[in-house]
Amino acid sequence: MLISDPKVIVALDTSDSAQALEFAQKASPELCKLKVGKELFTSSGPQLVEKLTVQGYDIFLDLKFHDIPNTVKKAVFAASQLGIWMINVHASGGQAMLLAAREAVDMAGSHRPFLIAVTVLTSMSDDDMSQLGINRTVSEQVRAMASLALESGLDGMVCSAKEAAMLRQQFGDSALLVTPGIRPVGTNPDDQQRIMTPKQAINDGSSYLVIGRPITQHANPAEALAEINQSLIQSSI
Repeated sequence: MLISDPKVIVALDTSDSAQALEFAQKASPELCKLKVGKELFTSSGPQLVEKLTVQGYDIFLDLKFHDIPNTVKKAVFAASQLGIWMINVHASGGQAMLLAAREAVDMAGSHRPFLIAVTVLTSMSDDDMSQLGINRTVSEQVRAMASLALESGLDGMVCSAKEAAMLRQQFGDSALLVTPGIRPVGTNPDDQQRIMTPKQAINDGSSYLVIGRPITQHANPAEALAEINQSLIQSSI
């Protein structure tokens, strides 16, 4: 089963580069994209990203940059040189930072990766908003951060699948919605608060689904990935 644009982004949430490369060998760029986050990038660096891109994988470099504009600009530009498919920043860094990040990816020319913004982490709740002194619900904060990101020229956002329908209605079809917190039926929610099944998420407007442990910690990861892809194909019929 080959897919022209796989919707599943497998989160390689490990510090073991050998384990990440082993998964890449068992899977296929025609079946999934891969996410390299802080843990794996810190332990294995750009060399691991380059090895995965050489194998043909689209890489989502999930480092959630959040710093002063000039620092973020330089970091995003450096990351863009790795041949990645997508990178993200925190929308809460403000418009000046978002504009600097957009300028950095535009400088990458034909190798320009997609640039998306984190709205609200999927582990957070309304109580967390209050503790941070933010006088908004999670849903209200997501709307505000999504609007800021798109106004700043970004390609889309990271959001919970539970917000996907709301954001599609507000912003239309052009924005990329990348949704973690995806859990197939019968799997453990782990530390995610706002979760949804793959089929539900796509039907509600998600562009790409970030799925980690339900695939990587499955007894047969390739089988788990195939089952998810099959459910997505069925949902589109």
